[in-house]
Amino acid sequence: MKRRSFLFSGAAVAFLAGTTVLWRMGAPTDARAEWFEVTKTEEEWRALLSEAQYAVLREEDTEPAGTSPLNNEKRKGTFHCAGCDLPLYPSETKYESGTGWPSFWDSLPGAIGTKEDNSLFMTRTEVHCRRCGGHLGHIFNDGPPPTGKRHCLNGLALTFKPATA
Repeated sequence: MKRRSFLFSGAAVAFLAGTTVLWRMGAPTDARAEWFEVTKTEEEWRALLSEAQYAVLREEDTEPAGTSPLNNEKRKGTFHCAGCDLPLYPSETKYESGTGWPSFWDSLPGAIGTKEDNSLFMTRTEVHCRRCGGHLGHIFNDGPPPTGKRHCLNGLALTFKPATA
């Protein structure tokens, strides 16, 4: 009986450890688990956002490459969070990365938060709105000077406000 109990316990521990590792490797991190200034119920977010925006901002989905009209936005202005309207990125830091998503080499001071994202079997830096926790995209180390960073963002997570004359 002791041997059987030992083997069963060992198998159970291995199974639980394995499923935890697989879950952490494949599951997106959840910005909703943190505290943010702007909080809403799921119903309130769904009423405010389109279905696609909700999937990106609240469920950390990714829009298809090349589908955002913001890819072609060249005017002076500021890109805001589509969830809470916080100014996030100045147009001066936007550049054409060739990835199919709006890309920036820096954000406005204090506008974003980051955390480690271990989904897709790799470690990346997830970027979110610091005020509402809305998922914006990811930051990579292959951007232009002066930061060398590429903030690769979902256009659905952003709104653009042109500068006033």
